Formats: sequence, C-alpha cells, structure tokens
Amino acid sequence: MTINLVTLGCAKNTVDSEKLLRQLEYNGMRVYHNSNENTDIVIINTCGFILDAKTESIQTILQYCYQKEKGHIKQLIVIGCLSERYSNSIKQEIHEVDAFFGVNDHESVLQFLGLSVCNEIRHTRVLSTPSHYAYLKLSEGCNRKCSFCAIPLIRGRQVSVSIEEIIKEAVALADAGVKELILIAQDLTAYGTDIYKKRMLLPLLSELCKIQGFEWIRLHYAYPDNFPVDDLAALIKEERKICRYLDIPFQHINNRILRDMHRGYNKSYIIRFINEIRAKIPEIVLRSTIITGFPGETEDEFRELVDFVKEMKIDRLGVFTYSHEEGTVSGEKYTDNIPQKIKLRRMEELLGLQQKISYKNNLDKIGRIYRVIIDGEEDNLYKGRTEYDSPEIDQEVLIQKSGILMQAGQFYNVRITGAMDFDLLGIAEDPRQVN
Repeated sequence: MTINLVTLGCAKNTVDSEKLLRQLEYNGMRVYHNSNENTDIVIINTCGFILDAKTESIQTILQYCYQKEKGHIKQLIVIGCLSERYSNSIKQEIHEVDAFFGVNDHESVLQFLGLSVCNEIRHTRVLSTPSHYAYLKLSEGCNRKCSFCAIPLIRGRQVSVSIEEIIKEAVALADAGVKELILIAQDLTAYGTDIYKKRMLLPLLSELCKIQGFEWIRLHYAYPDNFPVDDLAALIKEERKICRYLDIPFQHINNRILRDMHRGYNKSYIIRFINEIRAKIPEIVLRSTIITGFPGETEDEFRELVDFVKEMKIDRLGVFTYSHEEGTVSGEKYTDNIPQKIKLRRMEELLGLQQKISYKNNLDKIGRIYRVIIDGEEDNLYKGRTEYDSPEIDQEVLIQKSGILMQAGQFYNVRITGAMDFDLLGIAEDPRQVN
C-alpha cells in the first residue's frame, strides 16, 4: 500500500505530518511526502488559518478529488486545521473525500486505515525537510486572546510537551543527523506555564544545548509580552549553539489597533523591547510580522506603521493583509471595512520599504566572512544560510563553485562578495579564516 501525505500550511503542520508518516511507515506502508507519485491513498494535511490558506486547502482537495474520479487514487483523506474547523460544511459540499479528521486525530486516521499505533516510536519521525535541519514542536494550542487569530479555535488551549519528552525527541533527531534544530510553538514565550506553572523556555534551551550533534538551535514564534530578554542574552553568551535570531511577531504599532487586537502591549513596549534586545545581544537578527488593513485602520495609523518600519529597521519582516475570520473576536465584533485594494496597496508599500532596508543591510555585509550551512545546489551555485536566516522564509547565500567541494548539511566559511535585495553572494574561504 502506498500513501502520499500532502502538507499545507506552517511548520507545525510539517511536524504533525512527519510523525504520522512514521506511524504509517511502521505499519508497512510505502510513504511519500508532497510527491507526484501515483499512490493508493492521499492524505491532505490542511491549513485553515486565514482566507488564502483555506483557499489553497480547498483547491488542493478538489485537485485530488479529480484524481480519485479518474481512478488514479483509491482513497482520499483530509486532516488538519481546515478539517478541524469546517469538516461538517465541507462534507456536505465535497463527497469524494472518504474521511475527515481534525488536528489531533492521527490515531483515528490509523484506525480508519486498519493500522495500529506504536507508542514506542512516538519520538521518531520521517523527516520531510533536508536531513540536516528539523522543526521541534514544544507545545500545541495557545492561551493568548488575540482578537484576529483563529488558532485557539482550531488548536485549543496551550498544552506543553514535557521537557523529558522533548529531549527524547531531540536526541532522536540528533542521532538522525540533524544539525539545526528549529523550535516552534504557537507561543514559545509561554512554554511550560501550563504544566510547570512557570516559563520554561530557557531551562529547556540549556538542556537542548547539551545534546551532541546540534550546532544551531533557532527560536521561532515567540510572543513579545514578558519575553525573557535578560535571561536569553545571558544564555546566548554561554551557549554558542543558540542562533542570534529571534522570530517574534509585533503585528502593528498603533496603540488603538494593538488594543483592538488584544495584543497586551503598546507601542512604547515594542520600541523598548527592540532597543533592549539589540543592546544586550548586538548581533541579534529579528524576524517579525505585521498586519495591515485591520478594521478601522486609518491612513494616519498606517503611516505610523510605515514610520515604525523605517525607524526600527526590522531585519526580516513578513507583511500580511488582515483576514476577517468568523468565530474570532474581531470577526464578530468589527466590520471588515478596509477595501482589499487598500489593504494590498498598504502591504505593497511596506514590502517595498522592507526591500530597501534588506538591501542596505546586505550591502553592509560585503567583505565579511560568515559561517554558512549548505542546503543544496542549483544553477551552478551552492545555496546556503547564515545563522541569521531560517530555511524557506529567509534569505540565502548563493556561493560560486570554486575549488572547495561543498556538501549539503556541512558548514563552511564564506566571504560575502555581493548583495541583492533578499540574498547574498559569496565565495568559500579557507576554513581557518573565520571571524
């Protein structure tokens, strides 16, 4: 029996898929991930977070419904966030799907297929990423009450994984050859508060740094409020494995919008936070996201956001247009009164501004030497990243092929020779010439 598991959405979905793939493989299935191979069964792990993601999920389901009608696949199963949120309505519209399951129903998926669950292999998975990096999920769900966010509706309240369980999974990843560990959760900042009654991200980091094999440990999806800047700065000075990189969404800067978003902080807090973390960790690179087009966002409030981006020069910035989600506070309380064309115009202006900031930052790197991990090669170039860039979402270092043979998953010293808006150009250096 062959199974293709198609994963949509975020890295948290990726982890879920990899664990399900491992259980399927244990049961003797031949498994594929995001493959074009013809298989007996297709499982689609959907995203249902915002409108664009929901649209992509529906389109993917319909694509495989067509494949099933043509007899190219025997069974079609839909799991994940979209299924958790909308399975009743989708069932009425799309009859070709054999079964729908939610985000935490992997055991039910296996039972539906007549397979068994093996608890002994719960710490292992079939990696869908390149073998040298992997995501490690610390918790599920979220206790925050951001008015625009549907995650608590889909994933529920925060449930942290114990440190003991996380370490077992991390050791298995290290044994499998993973060198870059990317920590993810809906809210890294609050990790442990449900089971330990206190924030445990930093103690967990200390334990992860003791594991042999990891060379980079990266932090994704932290929350600004009460983030332990002092403790992180102290730990980074002790542990070189922790990347000088932090993914921490701010979402907006205007106080009225932040209040209506229920973010729990204001403009002065964000600016103080950025200045403080840059002062304590001068080499830190910040990735953040902002939303434009929130209900009632005036032109003056948008200009305030533009000025913030200009002044603070966030290193990596994702910009999204507001998505009006039913069931959320803002979806029920406010009218989605910003026309889409204005949302898009504002998003494009912010992205254009960020493009200039990124290019200027990259120009400043020319001539410097960085430690780079190689992800692969393409078009006669090696493709790598510094510790300041996460895979898939951040920029790459494009390295000329020279006398030094580079291998994926290995680290090399690379001199930056050129800059583009969102990528760097480089050439490999003598390994001894690292700064």
